[in-house]
Amino acid sequence: MTRTLTLAMLVIALYVGVPLVFGHDLYLMSLAVASLTIAGVALAWALLGNLGGMVSFGHSAFFGVGSYISALLTLKAGWPVFPAMLAGGAGAVIASLAMLPALRLKGPYFALAILAYAQIFRILATQFSGLTGGSGGLSSIPSLPTMAGFDFGSKTGGYLVILTLVLVFALAYHFLRRSYIGLALRAMHESEDATRVVGVNSVMLKLSMLMLSALMTGLVGAFNAHYINFLEPDYAFNSSWAVVPIIAAIFGGYRTIVGPLVGAVVVYLVDQLVLKSLLPTGHQIVLGMLLVTMIIVSPAGLTAMAFRKTRRGAYAAS
Repeated sequence: MTRTLTLAMLVIALYVGVPLVFGHDLYLMSLAVASLTIAGVALAWALLGNLGGMVSFGHSAFFGVGSYISALLTLKAGWPVFPAMLAGGAGAVIASLAMLPALRLKGPYFALAILAYAQIFRILATQFSGLTGGSGGLSSIPSLPTMAGFDFGSKTGGYLVILTLVLVFALAYHFLRRSYIGLALRAMHESEDATRVVGVNSVMLKLSMLMLSALMTGLVGAFNAHYINFLEPDYAFNSSWAVVPIIAAIFGGYRTIVGPLVGAVVVYLVDQLVLKSLLPTGHQIVLGMLLVTMIIVSPAGLTAMAFRKTRRGAYAAS
């Protein structure tokens, strides 16, 4: 009950408290939206790495596919924004099916194969200029709509949309991990051959995790396209959409649900509010140093370190 009440209070604070306190400051709200955008991709990456047992360097492929499909449907087919975003997520799932041959690979070979797919999608977006605008990109992408008198295209509206997406992702991750599928995935991590012997199709399990991770990332990419109203291949398929969420997930603790979310917010806000002002160029080098330090001090991430300190404090108080 205490844990449920704490989570409920946190959700209320995120939905009500943040807009009330910071809603007037457009810069801070834009930082909140950007950090949650990274958090959504970080959570998708952590789901694939933790449950699926696959490390990916190519989530920018799903991000870019989702963003382009949603943008093109609204620009050229006249779709409403929210259905187009769902289609963008579905498009990212379809794109993940092209990566099915890579599921036979393991470890760094799989990671490099997915990275290669991301580059292929970027080249395709550049070459099909008649559809995607090529290197010139797409401009005037429709913003998030106004519904029931509330403008979701505003900073506060965008914050509420991406916050809802991230929380839905977290709930899906939570229930999946506690399901029989999560049990099968954990067993597969211990011994993939043993799970095959008892009738578990490990390839299909991996594919399902890849598809779910792609769906999550594609939805975030679609949201981002309508939030910034502009796309071009080097931005949509930029490797930073894979690297920064990886840093955030590992920094926060990718084997937990909260870890990637906390890591994304901390890493992005520290980078933008502190490091960027101190080091206008090269500030991301400090992020790398912080990540290495965190791995040495607490390999399980920031949330695990905070939990250990809280637990020690509870023992001391008792």
